[in-house]
Amino acid sequence: MESLLIVDDSRLQAAQLKAILEEEYEITVAQTGEEGLRLAKDGNFSLILLDVVMPGMNGFELLKKLQEEIVTQSVPVILITSLSDVQNEQYGLVLGAVDYITKPFRPLIVKARVNTHIKLYNYRRQVEYQSRTDQLTGIPNRRQHDQYSLTKWREAARLQVPFSICMLDIDHFKAYNDTFGHPAGDKVIAAVAKTVSSCLKRSTDFLARYGGEEFVAFLMGDNSRKAFEHLKRIRQAVEDLHIPHAPEVSQWVTVSIGGTTVIPKLEGSYDFQLKVADAMLYDAKKLGRNRVVWVNENTEQLREK
Repeated sequence: MESLLIVDDSRLQAAQLKAILEEEYEITVAQTGEEGLRLAKDGNFSLILLDVVMPGMNGFELLKKLQEEIVTQSVPVILITSLSDVQNEQYGLVLGAVDYITKPFRPLIVKARVNTHIKLYNYRRQVEYQSRTDQLTGIPNRRQHDQYSLTKWREAARLQVPFSICMLDIDHFKAYNDTFGHPAGDKVIAAVAKTVSSCLKRSTDFLARYGGEEFVAFLMGDNSRKAFEHLKRIRQAVEDLHIPHAPEVSQWVTVSIGGTTVIPKLEGSYDFQLKVADAMLYDAKKLGRNRVVWVNENTEQLREK
């Protein structure tokens, strides 16, 4: 069931709206703009119904704040008002409201407009999800990585916590495709993605398909030794799948991993550290593949095997 947030200082009006919509939606009510902002940031709402005239933070002020917050800026807002002048309607739309509902409420109109904007919101979310998700593996694609990595890098810099970046590549993948065919190769990519994802379960862990048989991941909070040991276990988990490889190159499908751990600085470059991780991946390949090579916070190299 979709969740809606009603922000209205009038208990009577909020109750009327809730009665109109509660058969189809899960309703949360806030009595002030400040409470509405807090609930909107903490909740997972598909639509916000917002009264314009409220004491303290009015509806227009709250709408501005909702547009400034990353977690709420995409949630559609319908303004509730008895104001009928064009100037106020234009102002609300310019601020980002998707529609108006006027008082007194007409149930059929309220339901129709709410249903329409929730359908549009869900359609946009689906399109956005597809644009950010790798269709073969179901994990984030490079586009999502490029957007999300910078956000998390800045967060780690602000909190001054370790940030680990790693590049992961399936060993001798061309030989696998040449031997077993591209459909079998796709299954291997999907199996590796599933296995690595199952080992990266924390909310701060992130994995994306970077391209072809290459993946990128980052972890927040672990020092270099913990990150290095964790990625060694991930490498072993892929090998333990015991997917037969082309006989002339290897017994099983394996991966090579390169990575680095740093304490980010706001003026530092995520892209530079990604290149360092890629260089460590190159070293892992050069040293024999099926291994992890890491650079710690003191730029010392840690090598598996």
